[in-house]
Amino acid sequence: MPVKLKICGLKRREDAEYLNEFKPDFAGFVFAGAKRKIDFETAKMLREILDPKIKTVGVFVNEDIGFIQRLADNRIIDFVQLHGDEDNGYIAKLRSVCNLPIIKAQRIASREDIKPFDADYYLFDTKRAGEYGGTGESFNWSVLTDIEKPFFLAGGINLGNLDDALKIATEKSAFALDISSGVETDGFKDKQKIQETVRRVRNYEH
Repeated sequence: MPVKLKICGLKRREDAEYLNEFKPDFAGFVFAGAKRKIDFETAKMLREILDPKIKTVGVFVNEDIGFIQRLADNRIIDFVQLHGDEDNGYIAKLRSVCNLPIIKAQRIASREDIKPFDADYYLFDTKRAGEYGGTGESFNWSVLTDIEKPFFLAGGINLGNLDDALKIATEKSAFALDISSGVETDGFKDKQKIQETVRRVRNYEH
């Protein structure tokens, strides 16, 4: 199955318009941190602009479940990505009020960092002290062995290492690549980088 593509960290109307033009599979709305955090109204605006075929992923860090439920009820997000310290108890509570697929992010440096969670998907990102993700740094992708759930590969993927990421993703049967800073210039989504990234992902043949 071809590797899918998620472009994360949309903030502006132009970002949604770029994605409509080049059509990645997923768009990420970040509701945590500082760099790419957006609020409910911005997410609503972006969802209204985005092509409905592009699935939206809400990215949360230890978020109040009521806020996630509100976004889900308003059909602003199609997937929930938990990027904090959420445990299986939190996931069970979330499932009781929200019927969306759940992605559990794990920050890893070695195979021992990968833990089982009651999520539908995993996302593997780079482990760095004091950070919940979005570091723009890669980890040793070769540690991804025997993963029992479909997963998103993240962490410092850009046009320079995209072919390597696609090769690993294909070999390890990754579900999707997740790219944020790798399609930005000076902290803003770059139309040409998005175009080239989508083109290379779509045309990749192992």
